[in-house]
Amino acid sequence: MLDALAVPLRALRLLAVDFGHLPAPNVLVSTVYPNRLELTFHNSLTDFEVWREALGICTNDVSYREQSIGRTRVLKTVTGYAGAELELTGFGDVDAPAAVLAGGAA
Repeated sequence: MLDALAVPLRALRLLAVDFGHLPAPNVLVSTVYPNRLELTFHNSLTDFEVWREALGICTNDVSYREQSIGRTRVLKTVTGYAGAELELTGFGDVDAPAAVLAGGAA
């Protein structure tokens, strides 16, 4: 039932109202994790950082890793928002200059 997804959908609605001016992420709501809202940024780590700052997430709460044989940077954090588990994930090229990388990772 769609009611099972009420928590992350409510969080998404609030994010759209409060942060509608920010870069649009890919959004995932799933019955597999019914209380989780996932926002993913594939275009740049800058978009991830804009959202992280807007939500007041500390850089120490962001994990950094690389994938695709070291060609792709991945930033990830999980926080609570409006009763939902909000997961932010950002992807960026290692070769591309990164103006800001959470936690000073390079």
